[in-house]
Amino acid sequence: MAFPISIHPADSSHFAALRAIELASFETLRVAGAVSGAAVASSDEELRCYLGAGLLLAAFNEGAEPVGFAGASVVDGWLHIGEMDVHPRWQRLGIGRSLLQALLAQGRARGLAGASLTTDRLAPFNARFYASLGFQMAEGDACPSHLMDLLGQEELRGLDPARRVGMVRGWPASGR
Repeated sequence: MAFPISIHPADSSHFAALRAIELASFETLRVAGAVSGAAVASSDEELRCYLGAGLLLAAFNEGAEPVGFAGASVVDGWLHIGEMDVHPRWQRLGIGRSLLQALLAQGRARGLAGASLTTDRLAPFNARFYASLGFQMAEGDACPSHLMDLLGQEELRGLDPARRVGMVRGWPASGR
């Protein structure tokens, strides 16, 4: 990144700003057809879960304002990336990649089995982005049970199961 962005743990005082980022990012997903309906953002409870796990990171601009964030939890021995958003004005600058790499480093340091997430398989900036960071689509028998459960929950919340996919990655020796 050619500008001063820093990645640090977020705290509860950042929740409103993180939700604003998520709501703005929702519109990017809407344009790509990945979501429809009213924009929604993470609840205090979800953000507190990431915070409690020590896995809520934010990207701060030089004015110390959050411009992106990523939150994860530990599920069945996996680092599960639950949410990652970068404000549309700050997208395509490497901030999402930096946030995800920071979370992956924490998962690896904790000795977890690997990392997992669910995403839209068709939006051009979702599954392909995660694949560039070593994630692979996990379908059928290759999909861990926690991801199957999460995909089922997403369907109950109205997300199109034909668009959703679980992705996983281990910890390659290169540390990628």
